[in-house]
Amino acid sequence: MYAQQSIQDSLFLLLYGGIAMLAVVAGLYLWLRRSNGILPDITPPRALRQWTAAFFLMAALSHAWWYVLGVYWLTDDRLVRNIVAIALDHVLLVPLVMAMLLHLLQDRRRRLWPWILTQVPIVVSAAVGIATHSEFYGFDLTTYWQVAVMIVFVVYYIYALIQYGQWLRQNYADLEHKEVWQSLAFAAVLLVVYEVYFTNPGEMVKEYLAQIETLVIVVFLLWRVESLQTLPLTQQTHPQPLPMSEGSSHPNNRQTDGKQAEELSTPLPHREGQGGGSVGVGLSGIEEALLLYCEQQQLYLQYDLTLSELAEAVGMSREALSAWFAEHDDTYNAYINRLRIDHFVSLYREAVAAGRPATIFEVAHDCGYRSYLSFHTAFRQRMGMSVTAWIKS
Repeated sequence: MYAQQSIQDSLFLLLYGGIAMLAVVAGLYLWLRRSNGILPDITPPRALRQWTAAFFLMAALSHAWWYVLGVYWLTDDRLVRNIVAIALDHVLLVPLVMAMLLHLLQDRRRRLWPWILTQVPIVVSAAVGIATHSEFYGFDLTTYWQVAVMIVFVVYYIYALIQYGQWLRQNYADLEHKEVWQSLAFAAVLLVVYEVYFTNPGEMVKEYLAQIETLVIVVFLLWRVESLQTLPLTQQTHPQPLPMSEGSSHPNNRQTDGKQAEELSTPLPHREGQGGGSVGVGLSGIEEALLLYCEQQQLYLQYDLTLSELAEAVGMSREALSAWFAEHDDTYNAYINRLRIDHFVSLYREAVAAGRPATIFEVAHDCGYRSYLSFHTAFRQRMGMSVTAWIKS
């Protein structure tokens, strides 16, 4: 609510108040409700839910202080009014948006306080602008500084996204509800677009555009929180693997430090078909455990199977298993997807040979995939062609 004429536009005031109420309802919903109402099967990160609720409530308060300043306070001093309102937006809303974006990345906790400290110069500049009645210090300088901070944050966020993507692919085989690159890119774009609002000189077109942007942000973030599954950072309790055959020692009884893993490790043999085939000659203890507890028992068909779960099943630490994959120029994600795609090939060929009707996604779902996109990507990486091209050939 930058322009004075916006206060006299009844349609704009209706839109302005409606979006403020929507933000309040969405904020209270996320704050008070612990479980999802939109997607009950999804358990979203609690911290992300709280930060998003705080942002919604703060956005509603932003609407309130702009209206109060425009109608009841500082009505005769438009410059000071704008300095106060814009400084509040900068200092309170922007860090909350940063907090939400950082909490979308679940591989680690990333510190927020450095970004909060970057708002201190805005407070100082705004104070100087109010004291000296200077548009440069109170408005221009704060905007330039915030834009510079946002550029630095976006650069840092791209780096954090790369780290997060590597972490996902090292720990998860099915990236449904975990691959958030498109959502994060969309949120970053909205953040930049929202920054343009601060340079709004008062045209009513931009006033309406700013409210529409706020509506899109609220709806998008509400969907993002409700659809993002919490990713466990620690090992969970899982079913114990079946006993090994007579004469074989359980992996839990083996030492799995780096030295012994290096002595035992041998390259993974190429296996075709369901379960990966028969045991080769000279298998290492780790590979034998993977064959027995993952491949023969078809643990790889479990939805959302993680590296930590697989490591627990074969009786070793997550770090040791990850290092073992790395020593063989392999990854957990690639290993599980190879087994799943080979399983898909076997099941699909059996269905065709038996004359049974079977859709691609039905068979892919039986192979551990919830998302067709995840399956399609894994199939192309494994087979070198799309699944439809493979079927035709």
